[in-house]
Parts: sequence; C-alpha cells; structure tokens
Amino acid sequence: MSTATRPFRGGIHPDDRKLTADMPIQQLPLPAKVRIPLAQHLGAPAAAVVKKGDKVTVGQVVGECHGFVSAAVHATVSGTVTAVGTCPHPSGGEVPAVWIEADGADTWRPDLKPVGEINGPAIVQAVKAAGIVGMGGATFPTQVKLSPPEGKKISVLIVNAAECEPFLTCDYRMMIEHGGKIVRGAELLMAALGVGTCVIGIERNKPKAIEHMQSLVKGRSAMSVQALRTRYPQGGEKQLICALTGREVPSGGLPMDVGCLVQNVATAAAVADAVDLGRPLVERVMTVSGDALSKPGNYLVRIGMTIGEVLAAAGLDETRMAKVILGGPMMGIAVANLDIPVTKGTSGILALSNEWVKEPDIKPCIRCGRCLDVCPIGLNPTLLERLSVTKDVTALQLFHAVDCIECGCCTYTCPARRPLVHGIRYGKLQIAALRKIKKN
Repeated sequence: MSTATRPFRGGIHPDDRKLTADMPIQQLPLPAKVRIPLAQHLGAPAAAVVKKGDKVTVGQVVGECHGFVSAAVHATVSGTVTAVGTCPHPSGGEVPAVWIEADGADTWRPDLKPVGEINGPAIVQAVKAAGIVGMGGATFPTQVKLSPPEGKKISVLIVNAAECEPFLTCDYRMMIEHGGKIVRGAELLMAALGVGTCVIGIERNKPKAIEHMQSLVKGRSAMSVQALRTRYPQGGEKQLICALTGREVPSGGLPMDVGCLVQNVATAAAVADAVDLGRPLVERVMTVSGDALSKPGNYLVRIGMTIGEVLAAAGLDETRMAKVILGGPMMGIAVANLDIPVTKGTSGILALSNEWVKEPDIKPCIRCGRCLDVCPIGLNPTLLERLSVTKDVTALQLFHAVDCIECGCCTYTCPARRPLVHGIRYGKLQIAALRKIKKN
C-alpha cells in the first residue's frame, strides 16, 4: 500500500462513527413532487426557462446558466411545473426554485445521448450541459474549474476520496460499488485539462476502497492511488494537496496557483455519466445516518426531494430527534426546517438524539493554545473570535480570517467550549460586507 508521507499541520482525530460503511447504496422511491432550487451552486443562480403548467421530462433543462460562474439545473422527475417561486435554503432564507408535480412515469428526456467525439472542449461542454458542480459540498461549477485562466497551467489532477468527515460514507460506497465509473470520470477530467498525472487520495481507514481502486487503475501509468494518514481534515483541498504533492497553496490562493485541480469522487462519476450517457446531474448518493433513525444507510436520492421525506424513508423517530445536520457533524449545517430540498451538494443528512447532542457550557477562553495547535491553516482562532465580536474588520483581515476553512477543529478541541468557528464565520461576513461597500 503506497502511503503519502507529507503531513499537513494541525488536525484532529474525532470519532469517525462510520455506521453505514457496510451498507450498499439503495435507491429511494420517486418523490410525488420536487422543489428544485435554481441556486444550488456557488455563483449566480440559474435562470428559469419554464413556467407554470409546462410538462417536463427527467433531464430537461429548467434553469439555464446565468453568467460564467453558474450551473444549469434540470428536472429530476417527469410531470408538470406547478410554480416558479422559491423554496427554503439551509442558510435560513429562501432561494428561487422550480416546483414540479411528478406524474409517476419517470420519463426521461428523449434526446440524451453520449458525446460523439471526445476531446477537451467537448468534455467541458458536456459537463456544463449536465449542470455538474463539486459534489463534496463546495458546489463550485465544474466547467469553470475545467477552464483555468490564461497562465494557470494544471499539472496534477487530484481525486478527493478522503471522506474524513465523521458519519459520511457515500464516497466510500461509490468507490466500492462504482469505482470503474470514478476512474473513467478521472480519465475524462484529465483529458479536459490536458494533464498527464492523476492521484486518487484515500484515507488509510478505508483499506477495501484502497485495494479496489488500486486494482482498477492497475496498468494506467498516469493514475495512482495514495493511502493517506487518517486525520481530519485530510479531505480539505489545501491539506490534500500538501499531503499528495508537497505543494502549499498560498494565503488567499487557489489550488490552480500550484498547478493542481481537485475533484470529488462523486463529481468524477457524474462526469462519466455526462459524457458516456449524456445524463445530467439529477440525483446523488448521500449518507443518511444518526441514532434517531431505524434505517440509516447510503441512498440514491433525486434532487429536490425534501430532507423530511428522506429522513422518513430512513425511519426517523421524531420523538428522539434533537438535531438535524446537512453534511457531516464538523462542517455541516444544523437546520430546523425539514422542507429544505436535497441539492447537488447534499452529501449527508444526520438525525441525532439528545444522547448524541450536548449543548456546550460556554466559558471564558483559558488561553491554553489548543486551537492554535490544531488549526490546519495556522491561524489564531481565539484571537479571530474576539476580533469578530469587537467588529475589528481591519484586524480580521490582517490576521487572515478569510483563510479559515471552517473545519471546526478549533471548536472541537476547545476546553472552554467556545463557538470559535461561528465567531470566525461572522467575522468573514463582516469582511465581505466591507469589501462590497468599497466595490460599490
């Protein structure tokens, strides 16, 4: 087993609680209706191209790209558009959305077909047409990542298979069950970028996935599988790049600044579907877990289905449910509204009881320095929290608050149980607001 030996700084070892690792992917029944957000990616929301009363098929475009950094959105069931309005979002607000009542036939758009001549531009166009975004949670439009600006030469494609978040096992199951599709997607991404090296990084706590993926890339000299040390947040872009290549992304920089591009395993699989089948991104595999569920597992879910419906299918016991989190417990978002729809970036839903959810007893900082030791970026989290509370935006910028990846290591290790990540996130919002004022 080949093991990367370049450790990133900081990090922690939380209890991984991979309760669903051995549970095969199951497809949930089709929903009776969906609410498809037009803003389920970074960048400008898609522009609706349907209206109330329109008949749609699965894979039909209901929202077109609106600007360079945007992503197309497609119907995920066949049926009738009942509204072009809004739907709730994990941020707590409302976003534009297309509402569709399913007809139960699950009729697919008839003109979907594989890409004819496979070359770089054709692959990028197929990815754009399919509305593919980063499915590890970042949701950046993939066609934009595949179109680096002049002067930014990509030399290494990294497939992120670390899945370091506790509970989440959907990427693991994708590797075990659809590893060939992931490898095919990686080959297509390499062709789109014109690069000759691809590294698939998997944490050492997934030996079956490592062995399986190594067998699939055997004979492909341009591709390799690297076993990574098990340490959170190993799956962060900067940490993964450091571990696999030894390159360090500069403060305020992007992976392309050091010649790297990172894609999630599910994104790679979606690229294979887009090119080889002509299929747009209308469904995704996610982990549904937690001790308030009787049927936790890894499920294939149509985008636009509500998280309440998904939890019900997984056997939710509402009398035990204390908290629902979208994503993992470290970087996920706690939500109170179960009518929020599943999006392209929803990697998991956790339903936790009071036994697993403990309200912190917040105390004053004791200056122990643990948060500094574990920060993978090398920031001073307790200082940034104080600056955020005092709204010292100049100092927040001086001490690089925007470089925080919001991994939660500082909050996890703080003996005073201070909500450090929330404080830093608030500080980043202050910086963004100031920059917007200056720009206008």
